[in-house]
Amino acid sequence: MKKFINRKAELETLSSEYNRKEASFVVIYGRRRIGKTALINEFCKGKRNVFFLVTEENEKENRDAFKNVIADVLDNKLLKEAAFERWEPVFDIIAEAAGYENERLILVIDEFQYLGNANPAFPSILMSIWDRQLKDKNIMLVLCGSLVQMMTSQVLSYDSPLYGRRTAQMRIGQISYEHYKEFMPDVTDEERLQRYAITGGVPKYIELFQGEGDIYDLLRSNIMSRNAFLYAEPEFLLQKEVTETGSYFSILKTIAAGNHKLSKIATVMNVKQTSLSKYLKILSELDIIEREVPVTEENPEKSKKGLYFIKDNFIKFWFQFIYPNKGILENDQDEFVLSKIRNHLIENHISYVYENVCRQEMWKLNGKRFTFNRVGRWWGTSDVEIDIVAYDSVGRDIAFGECKYSANPKGIEVLRNLQDKSYYVNWNKNSRDEYYVLFSRSGFTKELEKYASINPNVLLITW
Repeated sequence: MKKFINRKAELETLSSEYNRKEASFVVIYGRRRIGKTALINEFCKGKRNVFFLVTEENEKENRDAFKNVIADVLDNKLLKEAAFERWEPVFDIIAEAAGYENERLILVIDEFQYLGNANPAFPSILMSIWDRQLKDKNIMLVLCGSLVQMMTSQVLSYDSPLYGRRTAQMRIGQISYEHYKEFMPDVTDEERLQRYAITGGVPKYIELFQGEGDIYDLLRSNIMSRNAFLYAEPEFLLQKEVTETGSYFSILKTIAAGNHKLSKIATVMNVKQTSLSKYLKILSELDIIEREVPVTEENPEKSKKGLYFIKDNFIKFWFQFIYPNKGILENDQDEFVLSKIRNHLIENHISYVYENVCRQEMWKLNGKRFTFNRVGRWWGTSDVEIDIVAYDSVGRDIAFGECKYSANPKGIEVLRNLQDKSYYVNWNKNSRDEYYVLFSRSGFTKELEKYASINPNVLLITW
């Protein structure tokens, strides 16, 4: 039996909604395979519930299937044999079953967006059903969906008939690295980081990489084979969400190749910058990319220093190593592509994921030697980049961090280089307390360890 991991905050929200005195209407959404259904199933254990999975069939087929699910759960043979042309009579029976004094009934409609797709008027129908039949009953209605754009337009947007009815909403994101060890307690820290660099925090992907073998064996069996589960996963993800998939693929391939400035992306693609805006906006809304600015920027939205990064580990890996080599893989040249991955995986991919994890780890230091309320990367106009800058926007403390994912212990020169780069960060330059944090996969030289032992503003972390 699979162990359910994390999602504590989400379960607390669902419990709070379940314990409301009034009816509750919860919207749960997020990309597919992120664990939405597993979360709902975990929450529903031991509670009276009805779970209905919408299919991509027409409205009538779904209405008949919904009626039959309700009949089975309520053991209502008459309902099973009845035929309905409208949804309201079925919800009348649900409302009666929910009642006022009965144990609360949880009604889950999973992949809700397909109902709105089959009948654009369905959100209006459900609005009327909620207002007239359900909102005064002892019921918890949960609408769940994996197509973010559709869920937003059908349920969450101001233009939706259902706008204002929900009592809670949750966008389910990826599991953080902090909880990754719970999936893989028996592998080394290095193996765990390598697997996280490929799977990110998507539970289904993590399950596939729980097998035996090194990272390259797992890549071969789960991604690189034409029959592998994840071979065409990004194509499935985007084809469901957007049209013009070719344009989105070109943008992601360009960013994955190391082009992060808007002007550079446009140049490589030979298009105008203005033509990219809508695509970048949608990719951001889908949580696939993110626009970053140096962490010390006071007005991020207006900053001209914005860079675009793929924030999803798996999609970044796929567009770096799989998509550009699809033609080769289609001709069964797996070993040739795997050799290319071996030569560049650590330097071009894992080392950057290591930096992101170190930024997460940085928060664990808050309030110890120094305090801060902002953490991120920093870069300047003179091509100076700093992996981590953490500072207190209302205080004096600022910490500069460097992350080294390499096979050799790091020496004093790494610290000196970081100290030199910190000079370019102008934040409170003449009235700040500076600290330096070095993260290293392979530890540090004795010289640097001795220096840090007598300089409390230097912190060394072997991780």
